[in-house]
Amino acid sequence: MEQQQQAASQDALQKDHSTRVALTRALERPDQWALFLDIDGTLLDLAPTPDSIVVPETLARDIDRLSQKLGGAVALVTGRALRYADALFRPFNFPIAGLHGAEIRGPDGRELFVKSTAEFEALKHALMREAESMPGVLIEDKGAAVAAHYRLAPQFEAQLDQRMKEYAHAAGPDWALQLGKFVFEIRPSRASKGDALERFLGEQPFLDRLPLAIGDDLTDESMFAVANARGGHSIRVGRPNASTCAQATAESPAHVRQAITELSAPG
Repeated sequence: MEQQQQAASQDALQKDHSTRVALTRALERPDQWALFLDIDGTLLDLAPTPDSIVVPETLARDIDRLSQKLGGAVALVTGRALRYADALFRPFNFPIAGLHGAEIRGPDGRELFVKSTAEFEALKHALMREAESMPGVLIEDKGAAVAAHYRLAPQFEAQLDQRMKEYAHAAGPDWALQLGKFVFEIRPSRASKGDALERFLGEQPFLDRLPLAIGDDLTDESMFAVANARGGHSIRVGRPNASTCAQATAESPAHVRQAITELSAPG
């Protein structure tokens, strides 16, 4: 038992070390690397509901300092709606991709949004009404996307799986079903986190840099794939429940935050 505990501890140190090493390597060549960060489960600890997450007081400042060291080549890539994610890091306005890349604010401040439709709005309302019969299931209206969270009601997973497939089919080809940690989401189909990275890497200050992508979920796999294909590096946070194309793992969001805090410090 003691040997197993020592091995687990060493493994955790190696995972923590991999994040620190990757960021250190990027900072050694700050004009050649770009950093892409998921939010929930990567920068922030997961919470029972989307609105109950906690943002550490110094996190936004630390990311800003790291961004300055990388010449502004740091972007947030998240499944949250852009406006909601933005509010988490005020007063800073980082380049950001929301709704898995369907909403983007580039480094020049220009914003692109996918609009919902009357039919999709009706679908969301129907889903909300149905969820009333599933205590603990939370429906998150993201505008051009909608998510059904069942972290507090895992007994409804199979039922939600079937119903969300049916809702996604009814939404039509412009929307797709996205799986995540205790969540089923119907999002715009013409966007992914990988697409968001490609878009960022096509403009300054990200242009043609090596991408370092850090995420924690199935939704981040397309981001990892782009980072790998472009000769960059990818890190998946937490213990993967399925296969991943990430090149390394990090123990937890706390480990990611600690590496950012230490490496963003002045001097």
